[in-house]
Amino acid sequence: MSDNTNRAIVESYARAGESNDLDEMEKHLADDVLEEYPQSGERFRGKANRRKVFENYPGREAGGGNLNLKVLQINGSGDEYTAVGIVTYPNGERWHMVSLIGLHGGKIAKITSFFAAPFEAPAWRQPYLDKVPVASRS
Repeated sequence: MSDNTNRAIVESYARAGESNDLDEMEKHLADDVLEEYPQSGERFRGKANRRKVFENYPGREAGGGNLNLKVLQINGSGDEYTAVGIVTYPNGERWHMVSLIGLHGGKIAKITSFFAAPFEAPAWRQPYLDKVPVASRS
C-alpha cells in the first residue's frame, strides 16, 4: 500500500475512534488484529475481543458515557504510524495516550498503546522549560 493510502486508513480509524463508531473502526482492522497495553501486560487478539473491551468498559453500562478520544497528531509512513491523543474516561479522568499502529495488507494489524496521567512539572525543572499552554495539551 502507498503511504497516502495507509495514512488515510489510520486517519479514518482515528476519526472513528473520536466519534466512538466501533463499526467504522473495525472496517480498518485485520480480523486477527493484536492490541497490547504494555503497562498492564494486556493483549487482546481479534476484533471480537477488542470490541468487548470497549463495549464493557466500566461506567458505560450505567449511561456514564463513552471513552472520549481526541487525536492530536498522527505521524509515520509505510506500514508504521504513531497516534498521539488525549482520552477522557467515563469518570472524567483525562489521560495522554500514544499508540503505535502497524498495518499489513491495507488493514491495521497491531496496535500498542501507552497511557499516562497528566502531572505538574516539578519545581526543580522550572528554570529550564518553556511551559506548554493548556490549550495545546488537550
